[in-house]
Amino acid sequence: MAINERKTIDLEQGWEFMQKGITKLKNILEGLPEPQFSSEDYMMLYTTIYNMCTQKPPHDYSQQLYDKYKESFEEYIISTVLPTLREKHDEFMLRELVKRWANHKIMVRWLSRFFHYLDRYFIARRSLPALNEVGLTCFRDLVYKEINVKVRDAVISLIDQEREGEQIDRALLKNVLDIFVEIGMGNMECYENDFEEAMLNDTAGYYSRKASNWILEDSCPDYMQKAEDCLKREKDRVSHYLHSSSEQKLLEKVQNELLLVYATQLLEKEHSGCHALLRDDKVEDLSRMYRLFSRIPRGLDPVSNIFKQHVTAEGTALVKQAEDAASNKKAEKRDMVGLQEQVFVRKVIDLHDKYLAYVTNCFMNHTLFHKALKEAFEVFCNKGVGGSSSAELLATFCDNILKKGGSEKLSDEAIEETLEKASILSLYNTILNFGKRVSFAFESIVKRNIGRRGEIMRMSRKIRDRNVQKSQSVVKLLAYISDKDLFAEFYRKKLARRLLFDKSANDDHERSILTKLKQQCGGQFTSKMEGMVTDLTLAKENQANFEEYLTTNPHAHPGIDLSVTVLTTGFWPSYKSFDLNLPAELVKCVEVFREFYQTKTKHRKLTWIYSLGTCNINGKFEPKTMELVVTTYQASVLLLFNSADRLSYSEIMAQLNLTDDDIVRLLHSLSCAKYKILIKEPNTKTISPTDYFEFNSKFTDKMRRIKIPLPPVDEKKKVIEDVDKDRRYAIDASIVRIMKSRKVLGHQQLVMECVEQLGRMFKPDFKAIKKRIEDLITRDYLERDKENPNMFRYLA
Repeated sequence: MAINERKTIDLEQGWEFMQKGITKLKNILEGLPEPQFSSEDYMMLYTTIYNMCTQKPPHDYSQQLYDKYKESFEEYIISTVLPTLREKHDEFMLRELVKRWANHKIMVRWLSRFFHYLDRYFIARRSLPALNEVGLTCFRDLVYKEINVKVRDAVISLIDQEREGEQIDRALLKNVLDIFVEIGMGNMECYENDFEEAMLNDTAGYYSRKASNWILEDSCPDYMQKAEDCLKREKDRVSHYLHSSSEQKLLEKVQNELLLVYATQLLEKEHSGCHALLRDDKVEDLSRMYRLFSRIPRGLDPVSNIFKQHVTAEGTALVKQAEDAASNKKAEKRDMVGLQEQVFVRKVIDLHDKYLAYVTNCFMNHTLFHKALKEAFEVFCNKGVGGSSSAELLATFCDNILKKGGSEKLSDEAIEETLEKASILSLYNTILNFGKRVSFAFESIVKRNIGRRGEIMRMSRKIRDRNVQKSQSVVKLLAYISDKDLFAEFYRKKLARRLLFDKSANDDHERSILTKLKQQCGGQFTSKMEGMVTDLTLAKENQANFEEYLTTNPHAHPGIDLSVTVLTTGFWPSYKSFDLNLPAELVKCVEVFREFYQTKTKHRKLTWIYSLGTCNINGKFEPKTMELVVTTYQASVLLLFNSADRLSYSEIMAQLNLTDDDIVRLLHSLSCAKYKILIKEPNTKTISPTDYFEFNSKFTDKMRRIKIPLPPVDEKKKVIEDVDKDRRYAIDASIVRIMKSRKVLGHQQLVMECVEQLGRMFKPDFKAIKKRIEDLITRDYLERDKENPNMFRYLA
């Protein structure tokens, strides 16, 4: 059987056939008239290579064909490509390069198909560069290395032209820069080293020149607008023709030249810098400043510092303004001074709201600006005004918001927002409405004008309906005050008066601020206050039970409408308790309630605090009968004149069993103040032990119902003393806690840990801590180390 043997192809013969195919491909690429490759043409060329590579040695021409593949590219580049590129310049050169690169990739693709058998076997076995890589390497070594500098300069020139506002062919630049990327064959070295580095340096130089002119000519807002526009255009440039890896580097160069280099000069421009923008409320420009400077490392530090300085300066100016206003009013009425202080708090709240909005909206809630705002407010919020501490001012402001008839007229929503922005013994709060008519000069009445009260309630609701916004800010301001315990004590005092004397405008608002204070300062801060509010609810139930008791036991009724508020001592501020000799009418009231209370519990003792009681009594004057709203003490004085026409100072004092100070206050309020219910002899403005008093039967007033106030007692000193006392206990407890856990500790570390523990409520004085340590040593809680006196040991 005969076998057909394949004819051997010589290298010259085979390459001559391949040369014809390669020449045809070159002609097609050069645009010469040449028919396209048919499938038969492709198969003939591929088969020729296949046969020449699969012949038995020495006729296996794989290595020779591999070399000639490379020579084909080199010959074409040297003879055709390079001459056309050398004769062109600038944009024309770039267009020619793009065309030649596109043709070269086509040539590589076709020739690698013809020589594909080499890729599959010969190259794989010998670990040689693939055909595609060989073709691209030829272009890189012969074309790219010769002209890349000219190309780079031409591209950078076009970019600069575009920066100056000229129109350029972006698609051309995109294609040229793609060559820098593709020629790297998988890595970015060619693009980065041969183009990007020079482009970034040119960018830095370009914007350095621009910035040096703009910083002299333009205002801060105009400069920032230009800088933002430049950054936007550079980013747009990346998206259109630069490689995406260049974006961050390019923007950093621009930011460095436009912002970092001139940051201080820009921010501190005299009439348009950051201070001026804050002063003139340029919200949009401040937002732009944040966007720009947040891009550069630590760029926001100087902005936040200026923000802090500005807020501190504005707040300090408010303090000085309030101090000046308070000192100018010293000679006038005290309430005018108080009014100025309340105006100050309102202005501080408004200032906080304003700059908190800046932090939120302009500075995107950045922690740096929250910190700057906090530190700024801590500077001036802890300064007193008119002799009052910031804690007292804030507590008084809350009181004005929350009490009936307060000077702050706000809606319910405004109150909520403002406040967010701010049983062993029992107490006696009695409102005695004497309902029985008798022939004395004074008789008690119960009068309720429902219609008029309804009108007042509607009016007050409208007033309150303009109110809850400032309450949120009050609580926020509290965060900046170091003496939170002092605020708590002042607030508790004022809360007690609102609750006991029914001065609270809205119970929901009271609970709301306690909730916000609890969130801000913790449960321990508000536990007593919450207990006070709860006590009032229980007291109302107790009063209802008392009224039911009187209904079921009519013989026990004292003949007077009596309201008693029973409260838990531990929750409430401490009040002085005197053994007041009550008038007979009131003694019966006390006895009746005591009998009722013993039916409820026998394990609690009632302590009556008469100083908190109020009475509504009728005064029978010659012109007309009038209703007088007085304290229990005042009522006790007045009821003495039902059985005597004239009494001396000493007689009144003996009958009531009160101190000199209290008697002076009572008699002054009834005989020397606005309403002279009693006539004093001699007729002077001061009370002395030799004075005599008698009922003023001719007294009259245009109102039928008047309230006779007692001269106010300044409780500030007592509050501060109480807080100082509590602080001593707190420092003691903190030191003992620390030492109990650490056993042995140095003085400095003990002091620092103590300050850290107590810092949430107040800033303890180092001297006070040292004093408490010495006291604990004398009480055998601690001892000094014998070898090192600065070391302390805990004694179990």
